[in-house]
Amino acid sequence: MSKLKIQPLSDRVLLEPIQAETKTASGLYIPDSAKEKPQEATVVAIGKGIKDQPMTVKIGDKVIYGKYAGTELKLDGKDYIMMREADILAILK
Repeated sequence: MSKLKIQPLSDRVLLEPIQAETKTASGLYIPDSAKEKPQEATVVAIGKGIKDQPMTVKIGDKVIYGKYAGTELKLDGKDYIMMREADILAILK
């Protein structure tokens, strides 16, 4: 993975969404119009946190976030989402 030229500020996190499945278990292809917006992502960059509240997530964590959380960005031709750490619902183990 190339080094990103972006540093989130404060309690913000940059996520790379995990793409939704394009085919069902039985082999049927899912059209773009029927795909769910992905809610799982990998943390690729984090801010330094806010006073008296360090960041909980770290780079490489797989997380679940709210369906309408964050701001979508395109960097170096890839899709990312920037959001506050509070909008992350859970870390996948």
